[in-house]
Amino acid sequence: MLTLDKIYHAAYVLKEVARKTDLIHATNIPCEADLYLKTENLQVTGSFKLRGAYYKISQLSEEQKKAGIIACSAGNHAQGVALAATRQGVKSVVCMPASAPISKVESTKRLGAEVVLTPGAYDDAYTKALELQKETGATLIHPFDDDLVIAGQGTIGLEILDEMPDVDAILVPIGGGGLISGLAFAVKQLNPKIKVYGVQAANAPSMYESRKRGEQITLKTVSTFADGIAVKHPGDTTFKMVQEYVDDIVTVSEDEIAAAILTMIEKQKLVSEGAGAVAVAAAMFNKLPIKGKKVAYSSGSSSEDILVNSLTKAGMTMSDIEAVDMDASAIVTAMLSGGVDACATWSPNSLKILEELDGATKLTDNMTFADETVSLASWIVMPKYAEENREVLVKFTRALFKAMDYAAKDHQDET
Repeated sequence: MLTLDKIYHAAYVLKEVARKTDLIHATNIPCEADLYLKTENLQVTGSFKLRGAYYKISQLSEEQKKAGIIACSAGNHAQGVALAATRQGVKSVVCMPASAPISKVESTKRLGAEVVLTPGAYDDAYTKALELQKETGATLIHPFDDDLVIAGQGTIGLEILDEMPDVDAILVPIGGGGLISGLAFAVKQLNPKIKVYGVQAANAPSMYESRKRGEQITLKTVSTFADGIAVKHPGDTTFKMVQEYVDDIVTVSEDEIAAAILTMIEKQKLVSEGAGAVAVAAAMFNKLPIKGKKVAYSSGSSSEDILVNSLTKAGMTMSDIEAVDMDASAIVTAMLSGGVDACATWSPNSLKILEELDGATKLTDNMTFADETVSLASWIVMPKYAEENREVLVKFTRALFKAMDYAAKDHQDET
């Protein structure tokens, strides 16, 4: 059973591994609220998921640790589990959907876990994890439907209130519901007047629909580039907690998520994947009654590597950058500082992919204005082009993410 004492204990345990991430004033993001960003995208593994995974594993018995652990994840929980297990000397196996970004798969392996790729989405990886658990006797580290995991995520709520006790509302992304359950529980125990709002992708609204119907439902399919929150069925524990402690849930479209990603790059110089940007999208597009309120947004995860993969997998040639020899942050920094030589060179195959996916071939024509070639970095960050071509940018970003997914699946088929 979750208690406030357990969340405080989690905060104590996490001091040895997790960062107390900054809460920054996001004055450059256009919205009607006074917005602050809790930058969990700058967490050790690039995501808040480390908190819950580490605390859960820390509370296992020595016998359970010797038997090893197993987990399922679309990527962020996988990396948190891998690091947490390795730090504590525990063998870990992580089941991931075959559609998971290659960067997350490789990072999970690098952090010490054995990865098992399974066809389908997160829920299919979960089914595989249960099978392996029965075979091996390992302990399952659920990504969200576990009191100890939820307690670890709830430490974010404590940190927000420590730094900004006068916050009016907190916006939280929802996949399976672990983050918002822990955060909402902690916040409501300490100050019931604070509003806690959840945000889901409109193309993966399992918790939204379940809450609306008053019972858990299972979606037939989910289709969003916010892969970190693409969950078909909410957890049993998290659904009950969301019903009790969360004030409302809204959804945002793929275009709105893409616009939020671009705005965070352009205005705040922060890179976030789709799952981490949904709450910013809700604030930007006035989905909630937060006008004039002091609002904190708990970000989900970082995506420097995913952004770079989106560009390079779609066919971008960067003649002054050897992607293989540079880390993602260096590439993104070079891009945003104008270090990319030429705007972009698109291979015929890449153009075909974009055309098939989003009818986006003609969008490349918009990379030239007034007989002047504009780099993709400038196109994103320069107001002259960003404001005049916002709709094109949003569509282009969606095409890039889809092209990345296409390339990732193609690569996995080859291997």
